Amino acid sequence: MSGGIVLRDVAEGGLPTFHDHQLDPDATRMAAFPSWDREVFMDHWTRILADETVTAKTILVDGQVAGNIVCWVEVGDPLVDYWIGRDFWGKGAATAELAAFLEHIAARPLYARVALRNLASIRVLEKSGFIKLWQDAIADLDGEVREEAMYVLR
Repeated sequence: MSGGIVLRDVAEGGLPTFHDHQLDPDATRMAAFPSWDREVFMDHWTRILADETVTAKTILVDGQVAGNIVCWVEVGDPLVDYWIGRDFWGKGAATAELAAFLEHIAARPLYARVALRNLASIRVLEKSGFIKLWQDAIADLDGEVREEAMYVLR
């Protein structure tokens, strides 16, 4: 990464890049999260952008859309999640963007769910001060079982 990370509000123009990122089969396998077709994906992001309780940012690296990071409340607990495009893997983008995002999110404790096979994301969370609360095998709506962990930043 030659330049810095910039977080900006999500603009609809960046959504096609977000959509392309989540179509990557290696990324979806690692994250244990399915790809969505364009219509479902855009509907999902329309709801995110309309929800005033959600903080959603586009991650820019050297002016390029590298991914997104989102904080929302689920069952009373604030959660953070991010998705980084493959071109930015292994370059420190996730660690830098999470650190920058955490400066703007006051909620603590702050939680993050992660697939146990997503070792890179686990390292990012741990570098940022998150600690593992639990891990479990969880069945999704399609009956596929995935192992995930819940991390917390206090």
